[in-house]
Amino acid sequence: MSEKSYPTDAAKFRVAMHEALLGLEEGGIPIGAALFDEHGKLLGSGHNLRVQEDNPAVHGETAAFINAGRQRSYRKTTMVTTLSPCWYCSGLIRQFGIGRLIVGDTENFFGGQDWLAENGTEVITINDPEMIRVMGDFIEANPVLWNEDIGEE
Repeated sequence: MSEKSYPTDAAKFRVAMHEALLGLEEGGIPIGAALFDEHGKLLGSGHNLRVQEDNPAVHGETAAFINAGRQRSYRKTTMVTTLSPCWYCSGLIRQFGIGRLIVGDTENFFGGQDWLAENGTEVITINDPEMIRVMGDFIEANPVLWNEDIGEE
């Protein structure tokens, strides 16, 4: 991936936000994520592709994780996501021991981040007003698709 360094959490968040907005432009669910190493190097980024690829397994966090490729260890990595991770994505973060999680929006959805914090992941919440608005507008306009994404009837 890129050799560019993203030294601040805000800079890292902008990468995930770009991915979310790209997903929205593609007609998908606006959730983006990015995985960084301990020095701020971008390992991989991605966005929710459930609609675009007709694949229920490709959430924003899973796309970023897959695009990062194999790592020897994830303990010193940071996952940045525009929305609180669902239980599926929280499980991925826990399974691989990702050390830090930066969350852009807990207003529209609150997933497993408390569970992650209780199990050793450092969790930082930003609650970015723009992403809260984008996600809220999407949920309001697409309630059936949103409920499908989070496993609700």
